[in-house]
Amino acid sequence: MQASRYLKHLDTVIAAAIGFYAIRLFTSYSGVGISPDSIMYASTATNIQAHWSLMTFNGTPLVFFPVFYPAFLALIQFICRVDPFTAGGIINACLFALVILITGWMLAKFITRSRIYKWLILVAIILSPALLQIYSFLWSETLFILLVMLFILNYHHYLQKQTTGRLLIIALVAALACVTRYAGITLIGTGGLMLLLDNKLTTPKKIRHICLFGLLSISLLLVNLVFNRLDAGLSTGTREPSITPLGENMYYAGTVLSDWGALGNFAYHYAIAITAIVLLSLTGILICKAIKGKINSYENIIIAYTIVYGLFIILIATFSRFEQLNSRLLSPMFIPLLISCTSWVPDVLQKVKGKSKYVLSGVAIVAMLAFEYFTLQVDLDRYDSELDYGIPGYSDDSWNTSDFIKYLRVHKHIFKEGVPIYSNANDAVYFFTGMSAKLVPHHFFKKPIEDFFKEKHYYYIWFKVFDNGKELLNIDDIQREEQLTLLCKFPDGAVYEYSGKKINQ
Repeated sequence: MQASRYLKHLDTVIAAAIGFYAIRLFTSYSGVGISPDSIMYASTATNIQAHWSLMTFNGTPLVFFPVFYPAFLALIQFICRVDPFTAGGIINACLFALVILITGWMLAKFITRSRIYKWLILVAIILSPALLQIYSFLWSETLFILLVMLFILNYHHYLQKQTTGRLLIIALVAALACVTRYAGITLIGTGGLMLLLDNKLTTPKKIRHICLFGLLSISLLLVNLVFNRLDAGLSTGTREPSITPLGENMYYAGTVLSDWGALGNFAYHYAIAITAIVLLSLTGILICKAIKGKINSYENIIIAYTIVYGLFIILIATFSRFEQLNSRLLSPMFIPLLISCTSWVPDVLQKVKGKSKYVLSGVAIVAMLAFEYFTLQVDLDRYDSELDYGIPGYSDDSWNTSDFIKYLRVHKHIFKEGVPIYSNANDAVYFFTGMSAKLVPHHFFKKPIEDFFKEKHYYYIWFKVFDNGKELLNIDDIQREEQLTLLCKFPDGAVYEYSGKKINQ
């Protein structure tokens, strides 16, 4: 009896194994993808493991990102004795497989249980270009997405018996999500919203559970922020005000949704409308379910999270400046959005009688298969290009075969001890040479620029690919003020030395 219970989930286990293999395949050529964020995470993990220190590669405290993902990497490094850069591919493949396992388990517990629907959703997850990209890089979203799915799973478990013990579990998962990515507060919002809409809870118990859940789930984040404040004087690092208004962020979100839905570039013209329709429609569905007293199900927890995360990421981009809204930033809502937009189909088909049921089922299956065929083509194109040069980022061949990088590795002796090194990509300097370098100041912050120009002697490692002049002080800005001595030059970079001589001297 027990064996047959688990055999029902054999298809989910097979899907998880395929997902594991897919990530291993994409990271087989040059290892896991490495970006500046990846270096920040991995260097902090190494310092945690070796020195119990939350210092990053550049000797500053980790404040821009929460602490749990580096701590997670440090734990793996401590157990396996392998650094995150080396183990990243295996770690991500395991995390992706776990996401698929949890999703498949939940799909089997939906109100209307359809094995075909479950298979189609699992295949869509495995083939998702958005998720395959995320799990090809050493990024905190890999762990955060797993925590999101664990939260949904455990919240449904809480709904079966609304005990304090089960509430503590979902509060713990939400708390860990908050210190994995600051966007983890969306799980607090989701839990609070679901508790508020729950008509099975008595008012006193509802108030008690909302307060307890809110306090416990925010606790680790508050500790993290207070520690950052005491350690570095800043709670979440230096943050610039946004330069993109609400409408523009809705447009960028809509373009991502269009790409996810395989709608084609022509749909970009309606990107704002797509974002509004999706969020308003899901909100309307959730409100209707709440009014009917049918709020307590997997489907509705997923819809609630999709709404909260979608609104949060668009609004936060409107008030705080970071990279343009893209697939990576929206990726934690991919699986919930996919399920939110399709979970009604089995419910509707179950109510249809006669031959019409089979006709409509066929149409739905063909439509989903067409969508998955399109995403498969995107995956194959990406794999074909990355098979030749690696995952874009610091692990691809444009960096690994660079003569400039080879020079820096061999000629570290040109940098005199005690003289500061600056760069427009200090993470690249650390990743490829192990040397510590300071990042040149941002245009937005005037005081650091003044301090930089007060330096009497320094080296400047310049990478051409990052000298766009939009964010950081660039080489032209520096050479207008100071006389730099060229020590070496390559097509993709150069090393300069400044010895205290200004242009006007």
